[in-house]
Amino acid sequence: MDRDRFGKSPIGSLVPIRGTDGRTGRTYDHVAFVPDPLGDEPVLDNAAWRAVSAANRALGALDQAGRQIPQPALLRRPTLRREAQSTSALEGTYAPLADVLEADVGDQRSAELTAVLNYVQVAELAYATLAGGRRLSMGLLLELQRGLVRGTAAETRDAGQIRTVQVAIGGSPATPLNAARFIPPPPGVALESSVRDLIDWINGTPHAGRDPVVAAAMAHYQFETLHPFNDGNGRVGRLLIVLGLIQDGAIGEALLSVSPWFEARRRDYQDHLAELSATGDWSGWVRFFAQGLRDSADETSSIVKDLLDLQELHRERLRAANVRGVAEDIARSLIAKPITTITEAATLIGKGYQTASNAVERLMDLEILAPYSDGHPRRYVAMDVLAAIQRRP
Repeated sequence: MDRDRFGKSPIGSLVPIRGTDGRTGRTYDHVAFVPDPLGDEPVLDNAAWRAVSAANRALGALDQAGRQIPQPALLRRPTLRREAQSTSALEGTYAPLADVLEADVGDQRSAELTAVLNYVQVAELAYATLAGGRRLSMGLLLELQRGLVRGTAAETRDAGQIRTVQVAIGGSPATPLNAARFIPPPPGVALESSVRDLIDWINGTPHAGRDPVVAAAMAHYQFETLHPFNDGNGRVGRLLIVLGLIQDGAIGEALLSVSPWFEARRRDYQDHLAELSATGDWSGWVRFFAQGLRDSADETSSIVKDLLDLQELHRERLRAANVRGVAEDIARSLIAKPITTITEAATLIGKGYQTASNAVERLMDLEILAPYSDGHPRRYVAMDVLAAIQRRP
């Protein structure tokens, strides 16, 4: 890490660190960056505020669309799984989106799919916590990280705890620690205290009169810079964006997917975080972050509209063919799970296997479903729905 660059930061300071790198066995004598506690809203330039206003308008439009959906849970499934796949890819864990959309939580077809589905599970836990009237807490934060690494190679004795070792960002395991691009704060009481301060700050934002987009940008920077866990910091940090926006009332339904935008701009994302630490230029970071929220909200709104349009198109096609009942129920569910089996469809609608099989055959006749695989059990896909969800920003 460049001492000269980060040593001049107006929003943090360097502290000495010494020890042995557990990855390489090499000793190190270097410095780590410790961000100052968050305070009031920073002074931003006009361009940053314009970006913030545009992001708030886009979030408002998405929120309005979400409140008008009769069954928001149907749409949360594909948008959440799209987020899970992309946020994991940002951290180097890739599973095809089609597999993520098809799988049920608990499926363990691969280590990568397990990690992605873990995100789905912890996100649902977080959303349920907020929906129950509770707020973000240290206990919830630790539970999210524990669930995220459960059953993966990252599930160590430190799972669900603030890290107890020094970490570095940017560089391979063989790279000396002092050659890393960025070195977060050392472990210890001060790190845990900083995380608790951040949670208190997030929970206090509505009462402090801060703009929810600016608050989300500040909180995300602080969390990623503290880097409080051995693993999963990026995924937890991006989940906190959505949780913060929900707590601050910017969105009501957890439909927003932010990671596809950041994944497509991975290097810019990392560079903006580092630049803020080095220079204290909140305007540059907030502009970038707000652009991401605006584009993500617009993209999610567009996907939601496309899925609802497809649902209506399928309904019209069924009515024109005078098809009702079970086939209609299955077709309605396809925006949530575009890849299905007859057994899954039967379970979903509460009917017998043969009834569901007849309905699937009818949906294939009407070209709403098509064969997806010849394996056992045979799978079927609504290709138009899958294409709408897989669209990239």
